[in-house]
Amino acid sequence: MELRDYLRIVRAHWLAIVILTLLGVAVAWGWTALQPKVYTANASGIVTATNAGSDTGSSLVGDQLARSKVTSYVELGSWRAVAECAIEELGLSTTPEALVTRVDVSNPLDTVIVRVTATASSPEEARDLAESWLGCMVQQINTVEGTDETGTAAVTLVTGDSARLPTAPSSPNVRLALALGALVGLALGIGYAVVRHVLDRRLRDPRDIERETGVPVVGTLPIDKGLSVERGLADFESQHSASAPLAEAMRELRTNLQFMDVDNPPRAIVVTSPLPGDGKSTMAANLAVSLAAAGRHVVLLDADLRRPMVSTVFGLPDGAGLTDVLAGRAELNEVVHNVGASRNLAVITAGRVPPNPSEVLGSNRMQALVQSLTEHALVIIDSPPLLPVTDAAVLTTAADGALIVVGAGKTTYDMLHKAIANLAKANARVLGVVLNRVPRKNGGYYGYQYQGDYAGADTR
Repeated sequence: MELRDYLRIVRAHWLAIVILTLLGVAVAWGWTALQPKVYTANASGIVTATNAGSDTGSSLVGDQLARSKVTSYVELGSWRAVAECAIEELGLSTTPEALVTRVDVSNPLDTVIVRVTATASSPEEARDLAESWLGCMVQQINTVEGTDETGTAAVTLVTGDSARLPTAPSSPNVRLALALGALVGLALGIGYAVVRHVLDRRLRDPRDIERETGVPVVGTLPIDKGLSVERGLADFESQHSASAPLAEAMRELRTNLQFMDVDNPPRAIVVTSPLPGDGKSTMAANLAVSLAAAGRHVVLLDADLRRPMVSTVFGLPDGAGLTDVLAGRAELNEVVHNVGASRNLAVITAGRVPPNPSEVLGSNRMQALVQSLTEHALVIIDSPPLLPVTDAAVLTTAADGALIVVGAGKTTYDMLHKAIANLAKANARVLGVVLNRVPRKNGGYYGYQYQGDYAGADTR
């Protein structure tokens, strides 16, 4: 997968990613609210030789002696005797073993400083513990080192700056917890989006369809709420109508079909779909109207002899149609309906529904009819879906190829693969896939169509 594929996944599932990120922040905040607050205070002292002279040599000797003692004094800071002294001095009700775990004694590198870090549940308790612990260490060092007539040891720990009162708890670290919660939530959100994308087998993006099936996507049609509920035809005359996006998409599909095979362009095109409900009849009708609007002579043939819809789309009366011509009950000119002011579009409805549609569509008369119609016009044939019945596969053998209409977010890759396989078994040609009902808000439609610098050009 390329970077743009990941960006598309993130864009498609941005809401889930945002929700999981906010959930991570909320969980982190809740965790910090439940944790007891811990305050930290520091006190420090310096190890020094009390009897060192004022000359340079004596000072160096005293400094070396102090450096040799500082490591031992750090270890002395964890003695039980120091903890007992602090307990007695502060009047604490705890054990030396428990108190030692709340105090850390350290020595900054290349110094003779001893630093005491104490933690407690309140700022005052942390400050008092740090100062008391340092004082008890001084007492214990003087006891160990021995004192002279002045009451001090030759090397001792001198208390420095008193511990400052903490202004904020050191634990829990709210900012760090919230940042980690947001990071974990973001990672879970992205992981969720990727897993959903991998497990979701529904068709959504033209690039994925072409990559997995090897069949070109010749058109993507947006969801258009401006279509008439009764007829479902786009307005190809006005550029400002509610159905203008669909009309523009049909013009681009028309252009793609015209340049599909320049030397031998298709003259008879079967429009089908894997399953009912993908919008194949509406697409076939709008494609025929679009071609007629460009000045082409077009015949729209309703060969869906199981659920004919062309007469409903155009608002034509039910009566004699294709089956009547094939059965010899009517002449072709008796069932043709000229639609539109240009009179370039001729519509032939299905007629009476026969009991054996597959045999009727695969008959020699049907092949001869399609062949005769292609001599004078481009023939668009609306046929039944590919998976429930074999009508479309049989019919495509008499045409130049088939357009497979699939519903975005509805048709799965398995359905499309099986539909293509059904056509391949009949040695029928697949001209391409038309991705129908693409939500315009996700960028899938406008991001794929060939607009670019020519978005304002007239493609009619």
